[in-house]
Amino acid sequence: MKKAMLYFLSLLLILSFTLVGCSSNEKTEVSQQDGPLKIKVFGPQNADTNLETNYFTKLVEEKFNIDLEWQVTTYDATSASEVRNIALASGDYPDAFFLVPWVDQFSQTDLLRYGKQGVVLPLNDLIDKYAPNIKEVIENHPYYASMVTAPDGNIYGLPHLNECFHCSYGNKLWINKDWLEKLKLEMPKTTEEFKNVLTAFKTQDPNGNGKQDEVPLSGSPALIESSIIPYLMNGFIYDDSRSRLTLENGKVDLVANKDEWKEGLAYIKSLYKEGLIDKGAFSQNMEAHQKLGNNAEAQILGASTGMHPGVFVTNFEYDIDYDALAPLKGPNTEYATYNFPSTPGGAFVLTNKASEEAQIAAIKLVDYMFTDEGRILSHHGEKDVSWREPKEGEIAIEEGVEPNLALIPLKEDEKPRNDNWGAQSQYYHSGEFRDGLVQATDIYTAEGYERRLQEATHLYEGKEPSEVFPHWAIWIDPAVADEAAMIETNIVDYIEQNSLQFITGTKDLDKEWDAYVKGFDQLNLKRYLEIMQEAYDNSSL
Repeated sequence: MKKAMLYFLSLLLILSFTLVGCSSNEKTEVSQQDGPLKIKVFGPQNADTNLETNYFTKLVEEKFNIDLEWQVTTYDATSASEVRNIALASGDYPDAFFLVPWVDQFSQTDLLRYGKQGVVLPLNDLIDKYAPNIKEVIENHPYYASMVTAPDGNIYGLPHLNECFHCSYGNKLWINKDWLEKLKLEMPKTTEEFKNVLTAFKTQDPNGNGKQDEVPLSGSPALIESSIIPYLMNGFIYDDSRSRLTLENGKVDLVANKDEWKEGLAYIKSLYKEGLIDKGAFSQNMEAHQKLGNNAEAQILGASTGMHPGVFVTNFEYDIDYDALAPLKGPNTEYATYNFPSTPGGAFVLTNKASEEAQIAAIKLVDYMFTDEGRILSHHGEKDVSWREPKEGEIAIEEGVEPNLALIPLKEDEKPRNDNWGAQSQYYHSGEFRDGLVQATDIYTAEGYERRLQEATHLYEGKEPSEVFPHWAIWIDPAVADEAAMIETNIVDYIEQNSLQFITGTKDLDKEWDAYVKGFDQLNLKRYLEIMQEAYDNSSL
């Protein structure tokens, strides 16, 4: 039973979910050819899936009278990217790509480059003629419209629109509520109260083993949401955790050279100097992070940053002790980091290898995944096998929403079901669509895990500034794209390296701050802000 529970938990962390809907099951003819139309497609395939024999593959092959010939790669991001790029460079590429954004997909720069070369086909006319559901979503979602529409007006690829609520506020902090109770401490609300709690975690033996082995606070740079800096910095100045850009009255600016950023670094430095932050928090990988959270001899972790507890602890007995801590009120602000949960680029792309019939069939297939029926069958598989309709009395994940879908977990020792495309199919998972998932009311069970994340995220919702730089919906002019990318890489690396040096004391924050600020001139910050301002001004937002 424990094995099944852990598998189901991991499934929930990897996959997102959908609502039930309905549409016609009638077979759609795409041409008058004899036999199914063969379409060569490329995509990642995990160890539990066979895309050739998959239930959803067979369903759409029959529905659209097609034969999908799969070229597959793994879910390893580096390998997947290499295989895709080699195929494109060699000229031996498929008719269509069906990719997973967090594994590998075409970047906006890729789309512009291959679009200009004629390798990637514009989708505008196909969408207008054959994809009414995609067209409607683009018309009604401004961010998505900006994400898909290149500066020349063409749509060269479709990213997923996955409005994952808890992902939108990914830079959370989770604190050990059991330790707070043992030490008779309240949930901290300010940066100073938080420091006092961490001090108590370090000195008052909350795990009760008679040793001072507690690690008050940890994190990891391996995942951007697990970095310690953004959560703590938001009490001093807004930190989006990615671009470090901000908007004020429509003007783009950098935050990491402001006095408030220096104040934030000084605060984090004080925690580090007093041994309240794990020294590995700025260098360890995910495995080391989890090793800390899962420590076998005794529970030693007091708090950690992460999108969800499963990032840093997989021991379910420990996991249930962590509750989300709301954004801390600092001397200047009380912000939460917001990022649009979908990634710009192309998860679905058509190439010039595709015949007209293949283009039409492929866009109809993607359009089907924008419908209620298509998105649930593609993502969750067979009805009454992997999902079912809700029973009377069951409650949706979001309060006040009508429940629409209940997952059927694997039985103990049951093999994974090869009946869905999972993360490969999340083209339109709206917030409303996701909110209808049935979840157990006990949030400290595997069956209630997503409800736990939903409730935690409400602590952060709306705490971002009124203006946030929408880096996810900005297209850079192709003429300056390479220049912007180089400057951005240098600036982001410079901020990360210097922040770490100031926090750990290898650089003197007071004596070397002015030199650090001046260093941005050498990195061409002024030019970078000009490019980003122009991109923002030219966007449809």
